[in-house]
Amino acid sequence: MAKLILSVDGQVLKEHTLSKERTLIGRKPHNDIQIDNLAVSGEHAAIITILNDSFIEDLGSTNGTMVNGKPVKKHFLQNNDVIEIGKHKLKYFNDAPSQTSAADFEKTMIIRSPAKVAPAPAAPPSTSASDTVTGMKPMAPPPPEVRPAAPAPAQPTAPQDHAPLRDAAIQVLSGAAAGRTLDLTKNLTTIGKPGLQVAVITKRPNGYFITHVEGATFPTLNGTSLGAQAHPLGDHDMIEIAGVKMEFFYKP
Repeated sequence: MAKLILSVDGQVLKEHTLSKERTLIGRKPHNDIQIDNLAVSGEHAAIITILNDSFIEDLGSTNGTMVNGKPVKKHFLQNNDVIEIGKHKLKYFNDAPSQTSAADFEKTMIIRSPAKVAPAPAAPPSTSASDTVTGMKPMAPPPPEVRPAAPAPAQPTAPQDHAPLRDAAIQVLSGAAAGRTLDLTKNLTTIGKPGLQVAVITKRPNGYFITHVEGATFPTLNGTSLGAQAHPLGDHDMIEIAGVKMEFFYKP
């Protein structure tokens, strides 16, 4: 399990195990890692840990967050990285194999609010990065939802632990990328608009989960705010992030 070693001026103060999906760092007492120093903001940064991977996000702190001597807003953590917050240092240790890579994490599915929606779906997709959904390809309009007429055993509720995880995807329903899909083949897929709202969808042995990672407000799932914790995704769940609606669905 990943951990952080907190030190100041070369003196080790404490060791923290990253056992939570979201670990808060800051000066106020409610933080998971409290650093009582005026150079540290009340809620300075957060570390999101999903499976064997962790990344740090600066929460708009006054004095900023550094990793390996460089200022960061969001950074995919790797073994032996050193986080600097004020005069304090947090060294990251993780011997477990990573489920993804820094490059994959940066390939955020970029979307934007539908300021101009092209009326003709046959027009070729824009090459502008701000109008692009990374890795997505055009798709014919989805067929009407058809509930399988298979007997009840085809949809087990409790004993799903032994069934293989079905392939899944998300389809964009509004905005410039409407009608396109993204297959959720990676263990971790980031979606949203960097600097505004970003979430991650993780593929786990027991299903797919969505977690908020960046932005002052949370995305919504079926009209309800996600909050800071991971939420399981169900077939045909509706996600809204950065003003764009999309649908999660299991592939046949």
